[in-house]
Amino acid sequence: MKIGVFVFQTDDVLDPAVLAKKAEELGFESFWVPEHPIIPLRTSSPYRGSADGSIPESYGRIVDPFIALARASAVTQTIKLGTAICLVPERNPLLLAKEIATLDRFSGGRFLFGIGAGWLKEETEIMGGVFPHRWTQAREAILAMKELWTKAEAEFHGKYYDFPPVRSFPKPVQQPHPPILVGGNAPNVLKRVVAWGNGWMPGRASAVDIRRGCATLRDLAEQSGRDPMSLEVMAFGGAGQFRDRGSIKEMEEAGARRVTIWLTQTAGEALLAEMEELASQILPA
Repeated sequence: MKIGVFVFQTDDVLDPAVLAKKAEELGFESFWVPEHPIIPLRTSSPYRGSADGSIPESYGRIVDPFIALARASAVTQTIKLGTAICLVPERNPLLLAKEIATLDRFSGGRFLFGIGAGWLKEETEIMGGVFPHRWTQAREAILAMKELWTKAEAEFHGKYYDFPPVRSFPKPVQQPHPPILVGGNAPNVLKRVVAWGNGWMPGRASAVDIRRGCATLRDLAEQSGRDPMSLEVMAFGGAGQFRDRGSIKEMEEAGARRVTIWLTQTAGEALLAEMEELASQILPA
């Protein structure tokens, strides 16, 4: 089982270079950061993580994930670097493709592209997304980026993105491109994984959810002619999940190949201490 850590990386949390280096030294397999470019002051979309639906102030302090991971890549050698998640409809695919390819190249092929379409309507719209059709838009963006990553001269003609033949370099180290892990627990997410993704990363899922999802994913893959074993399942842990070997083993038996643990501390020394304690409890000696 691959075990990674997720840091809610805001401007008042320890430098991601320090955190990723420590995570690698302790033996964690991957290092993950979130994305929210902005948080509008007036919103109608409820936040599921609070009783009254209000969005925590910290969400407006999240740093850019690609700059954070670039810092992390410069001081590490082996740890994978992932977005959990990148809000694809809120980014221009031509720029995003270049950022990802550059990060993947400079990190030696260590980037994991965890994606989502967002839940905050006002944010999506301000950033250029079409909220009711955000997953259709995300799909187009991914298809456009695949063209940019895999062809010397690429073009794309869709509803949301349309560009003539262009050159986009560098190309990613990972071939044909970094793995695309589709986030979410919605009914259609597994269809998206099989159609244009490389893996599934449900959040706060139980072992029952993982087992059921893996069975559905296997059936869908076989129906579409894809090898089910080529699709990775990653359990993205919520606060408090996967804090012992038993719960991680349960996820592995359900079909997950990777879990991520959400670090809950925010102060520098406390965050490093939390990471050390987790490593001693769940990583092989």
